Amino acid sequence: MHKPVYIVDAIRTPRGVAKEGGGLNSLASIELISQLLAALTERTALTPQQVDDVFLGCVSQYGEQAGNIARASLLYAGWPHNVPGLSLNRFCSSSLDASCLAADRIASGTASIMLAGGVESMSRVRMFSDIPAWMTDAALMEKTGLVPLGESADLIATLEGFSRADLDQYALQSQQRAQLASESGRFDKSLIAMRTADGQLFDADQTIRPQTTLQTLEQLSPAFAGPEMAELDQRVLSGYSEIENIDHQHTAGNSPAMADAASLLLIANELSASALNVAPRAEIIGFKSYCGPVELGLTGGFESAQRLLKSQSMTIDDIDLIEFNESFAGPTLKFIQDMGINDSKVNVNGGAIALGHPMGATGGILIGTVLDELERRDQEIGMVCICGASGSGTAMLIKRV
Repeated sequence: MHKPVYIVDAIRTPRGVAKEGGGLNSLASIELISQLLAALTERTALTPQQVDDVFLGCVSQYGEQAGNIARASLLYAGWPHNVPGLSLNRFCSSSLDASCLAADRIASGTASIMLAGGVESMSRVRMFSDIPAWMTDAALMEKTGLVPLGESADLIATLEGFSRADLDQYALQSQQRAQLASESGRFDKSLIAMRTADGQLFDADQTIRPQTTLQTLEQLSPAFAGPEMAELDQRVLSGYSEIENIDHQHTAGNSPAMADAASLLLIANELSASALNVAPRAEIIGFKSYCGPVELGLTGGFESAQRLLKSQSMTIDDIDLIEFNESFAGPTLKFIQDMGINDSKVNVNGGAIALGHPMGATGGILIGTVLDELERRDQEIGMVCICGASGSGTAMLIKRV
């Protein structure tokens, strides 16, 4: 990093259940971003003319989300035609990477004020709607070593010796923490109520399942098992002689919930932040991306986090709070184990298992979540870390101002 980069504000929509009739199902992605743009200008006195560029993550760029959703959303919201927009896809970390790229622009001095975030309507544009050959062509997947994320999660849990009870206990904790946080208003600072198509206000995360118990979790069947997985299991096992089989233990209850949502961050340099008459909330002090083994598709974030800490001459003990995207319980437990941290620092208000994972929007949501909680606890340093398909991963460090 060169010039200091500040987060002036971070907002998001509630998360809606990704199904017909879900809380945000009546709103296209373009409308979610439009309402967030209106809220951000109202909260900060930002004018569209001040914004140099807008970067938005979106994974399923198909149908309503195709054709550069960032640029389309700006024009739909009535912003001036001269404000550029860029849409990008790095799987689950898309909006985190959008924020990193925006920070790079500020740090290099080529921009003064940027907006970054992401959007995903998984109820309206289903995962794999774009029919990516890499993820649907068996021959191509085998040549590149790609495996479905559920298979990767089960492989990680098997290699680490995590039991079904371990996974379910973590999932229950996520639900309990999320419910407490929601009831206590811990998400209120960043959460912007959405006006739905019928004129109603949708103002709370819909994905939390407060009725969850260990007993209900135990009754769920493995989601990624069956005779059709046998050939894939053998391909994956050929690289891991230390195990004889993959123990398929992830279920709908200890996996991330699909959700609809959008996120938006206002990022600026010091001079522009001051001109907005809003005190910056945090400084972005560093970020790293890295890819781990393809078949262990949910571990790239671990190495990203470790490399980021090393680049800042920091250790994990210097971090007050961590938001690690709960891409299944097994990889999350491995992250906690490998990083040598107490889970009292990780996902303290629940994670994607309870709150949902609207793929393109998640990174921006987690930045706001960790920032809100740092402020609530009067703590200083936060990390956001996300693992994605094919071994990709990104981590960011922020420091409260």
